[in-house]
Amino acid sequence: MNSAATLIENISSAIWGWPMIILLLGTHVFMTLRLRFPQLKVGKAIRLSITKDKNAQGDVSQFGALATALAATIGTGNIVGVATAVALGGPGAVLWCWITGVFGMATKYSEGLLAVKYRVKTKDGRMLGGPMFALERGLHAKWLAILFAVFTALAAFGIGNTVQANSISLLLNETYGLSQYVVGIILALLVLLVIVFGVKGIARVCSALVPFMAAFYVLGCLVILGLNWPVLGESIRLICRSAFTARAAGGGFIGTTVLMACRFGIARGLFSNESGLGSAPIVAAAAQTRNPVRQALVSSTGTFWDTVVVCALTGLVLVSSVVAHPDIDCSQGAALTKAAFDKLPYVGPLILSIGIVTFAFSTILGWSYYGERAIEYLAGRSQKARKILIGIYRALFIAAVFIGSVLSLSVVWNLADIANALMAIPNLVAILLLSGVIARETKKYLWENRLDEESEEETPTL
Repeated sequence: MNSAATLIENISSAIWGWPMIILLLGTHVFMTLRLRFPQLKVGKAIRLSITKDKNAQGDVSQFGALATALAATIGTGNIVGVATAVALGGPGAVLWCWITGVFGMATKYSEGLLAVKYRVKTKDGRMLGGPMFALERGLHAKWLAILFAVFTALAAFGIGNTVQANSISLLLNETYGLSQYVVGIILALLVLLVIVFGVKGIARVCSALVPFMAAFYVLGCLVILGLNWPVLGESIRLICRSAFTARAAGGGFIGTTVLMACRFGIARGLFSNESGLGSAPIVAAAAQTRNPVRQALVSSTGTFWDTVVVCALTGLVLVSSVVAHPDIDCSQGAALTKAAFDKLPYVGPLILSIGIVTFAFSTILGWSYYGERAIEYLAGRSQKARKILIGIYRALFIAAVFIGSVLSLSVVWNLADIANALMAIPNLVAILLLSGVIARETKKYLWENRLDEESEEETPTL
């Protein structure tokens, strides 16, 4: 078992090494330049995200689709993941994480556009889309579409389910002494109550939960930054200097090189915002939107909120806390996070607990939808086969919530990382090879100021 675990860890490290980072970041930069910096339209995109497009085709509102995508994206990686980057790459990793988020908005825009352009409608009126349909209908690469759907279904049980449930149960057990078995049963029941209502039920819960959990966590971070105000300027300068110069050990931080700061900052940013992984477009395809570019803009705000705002705040909290309290242990991400929030007596640990629980629970809900759509795609055109497989999937998914709550899952983390990377490859192929289509749609609706026009393309029925 130890040998197998080591092998899986080595495979995960190899897949998420420099080739994958270069592929993802390279796509971010390429699409940013080809689309004339769509990041500059973030203000317009945020306004669109809260504007209802009731007369347009789709299953949920644009905000509902965004909230569901954010629910799956904003998870424990935004808290512990950033801390791990700081622990391994030093304070400079925060800046590289932020830069990755800024450029990643272009890729999230691109995959959101393809999701709506190539979506299809089922006989009962539901919208289906995502990289598998872009690969099949746009590139005529059915085999790549099938591979993407398989890896998505596998990732849903890993990073989207068991590891999130495990994070919740361990936190509640260690902090409040609650039984992991009891927590597992409660979590499984809550997930069951939500997912039986399908995408509308998931979107409804996420639309209420995401703004609350994000606002609560951001407010907590701002309070801690207020306490660390005397060292805030020094912390920002330290982050900027360490991103481009080697840093010797000292001041609570380990010694790091520019390469280490760059690698861990970029890797955490990419993993946190999921730009290019192909997960968020699955729910973007269900949005009520009059043309692909409107939803593409809304989708891009997911990366903005996730990385440019939440991850940046987390990183600044962690670095400023270490600068203010050099005795904080920086060798482990989880320990660093706990120590930073413990500096805010009574309230800090509560903010951290609520943040991790709500972030992880919402991630489970979002990924339950991603996995279900992947299973539905693999089931083919038979309605009977789809119903049977989705029923089996839901039962297994709910059981996995309980199993994840009571087992140690270090190996599952690495398996989930592998599945996520394998999801990204076919999705990035679709983005790069269909970049001409993305540019034409962007020119038609965005550059020529025709965002309010309805698409004339008919959505095909599956």
